[in-house]
Amino acid sequence: MPESRYDQAVESYKSLGTWFYRPASTVRTFDPDVYVQGSFRLGTAIRPHNEAEHYDVDSVCELKKLSKSAGSQSELKELLGHEIKAYRIAKNMTKPVRPGRRCWILEYADGAQFHMDIVPALPNAQGQRLLLESRGLDTRWAGTAIAITDNETWNYAILSDEWPRSNPRGYAEWFKGRMAGEFEKRRRVLAESRRARVETIPDYKVRTPLQSAIMILKRHRDMMFLGKHDIRPISIILSTLAAHAYNGEETIGRALVSILAVMDQFIHHDGMKFIIWNPTDPLENFADKWEAHPERAEAFFQWLARARKDFREATGLAAYNSMASRLAPGMGRLLTERAETRTGRGRGIGRPALLRSASPVPAAPLAFPPEPRVPSKPQGFA
Repeated sequence: MPESRYDQAVESYKSLGTWFYRPASTVRTFDPDVYVQGSFRLGTAIRPHNEAEHYDVDSVCELKKLSKSAGSQSELKELLGHEIKAYRIAKNMTKPVRPGRRCWILEYADGAQFHMDIVPALPNAQGQRLLLESRGLDTRWAGTAIAITDNETWNYAILSDEWPRSNPRGYAEWFKGRMAGEFEKRRRVLAESRRARVETIPDYKVRTPLQSAIMILKRHRDMMFLGKHDIRPISIILSTLAAHAYNGEETIGRALVSILAVMDQFIHHDGMKFIIWNPTDPLENFADKWEAHPERAEAFFQWLARARKDFREATGLAAYNSMASRLAPGMGRLLTERAETRTGRGRGIGRPALLRSASPVPAAPLAFPPEPRVPSKPQGFA
């Protein structure tokens, strides 16, 4: 995805935060904190499959000086919705603000090709810590926990202490920790290439093999489930399993092989249901919908088998054009042709030694260069 899209997303949520802090704001006294979450925060957002689709920028507006005792979920959502609707009018945005299940949806002009989902939230560090401590569970990430709105909960319209929970900042820190070595190394390289201080390089401008591998797997998933959006594996599951499976590999090729070989080993089954724990909230199961919708579990394992087959066969080839042709059905022909052009059309490359995995599915010989490639511009790393 173009770096400019990340810049655009950052400017958009910063602009909204500035609006919430203007003198006439009805939420200013509650110390509103607007920040991005999801794939844009993790650095794993990918281009929409076609020009008709939009980038989905997920964000949070946390009112840091407001508590759950001040009102219901619905009251918080309406409070923030009033300000978002006023923002749309002030910025001359033509499309109306729409309510989502947990958020408000702010649609930008067609040319921008993205919309922003803004989730109303309140601090929930103390409540989360007490909840986890009462169960004897890990509380290390509780400090950034939030309570969010959800109009499908039974207590949405009444005063209650039981709100849906989330922790996007905690999850992002956990995710970053899974790639810490490569992240810091590449951040330094990027800073040197721009003659800038390391601390001035935003996290989202750094790209590690883990992030790139997840983007590739997400594209492969999207192609496999075109027109079947309701059953395709959700991104948080792919990202979590990939981050668990990543072992510090220095190239995208090695990261892909390693992740695909063992990512399913981090899916548990208690005899009744599949469990993929949220690493920052031991009470949340990312696969909770699989029990009521077993076709989603089946879809995940079908996708994993297909991805293993496609990339295993591609890495056994010795030329970029052969690899591109093999991956085109699973990744999209336009994307693979672009990649082939960038790497040098049809250029053969040597095969490194076998890379074996602990997985019962054998890994094929890699056909990716064994050393990291440092680009002149920060589009990514091989």
